[in-house]
Amino acid sequence: MRNFSEILALAAQHHGGEELVLDKAANEHLTADLTAIADSHYFSEMTKAVFSAGFNWTVIRNKWPGFEAAFDGFDPHRVAFYSDEDMDRLLSDPGIVRNGQKIKATIDNARFIVETIKQYGSFGAFLAQWPADDQAGLLAYLGKHGARLGGATAQYFLRFSGYDGWITSKDVCAALMREGVLDKPSATSKTALKKVDAAFADLAEQSGLPRSVISRILALSIG
Repeated sequence: MRNFSEILALAAQHHGGEELVLDKAANEHLTADLTAIADSHYFSEMTKAVFSAGFNWTVIRNKWPGFEAAFDGFDPHRVAFYSDEDMDRLLSDPGIVRNGQKIKATIDNARFIVETIKQYGSFGAFLAQWPADDQAGLLAYLGKHGARLGGATAQYFLRFSGYDGWITSKDVCAALMREGVLDKPSATSKTALKKVDAAFADLAEQSGLPRSVISRILALSIG
């Protein structure tokens, strides 16, 4: 794998110089203190990622006030105790996307978050204690204990909730394949995701930049 400065130079060739690349790669969602974020925000972003998967993100964003109202402001402690009557109410609510499987997943995820809070004090504390160089392990944990939190859904949830993580987008995987990290332009297996973790740990050590920024720079290096 090339060193970070060489990858940055590749991106700069495509996008008008290093300064512009770094500006494009900035992550406005990145949060320095994950423990300062309310559990309701994590639950909201988790739900947004679940409903956006395979769907038009713009539609979800436009309907979000309806989601906030329907799910009690995303208070996980309240949603965790939703009954069958609440499920019926949500399935007939025109203010949200009435997808039964994703509505059920949202209720299940509220219970997952509440259990996590019991163990760690807050969902942010759980994320904060997870080793930065083991995002692959965190994704596996979310996929096992959460509902409909597999693959890219969990990655986007982490990114938009403030966690400093990479996303294995098409361009990022293409860049990592170019650099010899991956043997194909995708990363879904545990082995491949561990290789991604190792590559980002190396690039983060070289550059001192957040992993989310490096992720974007890798994507920009493709063109």
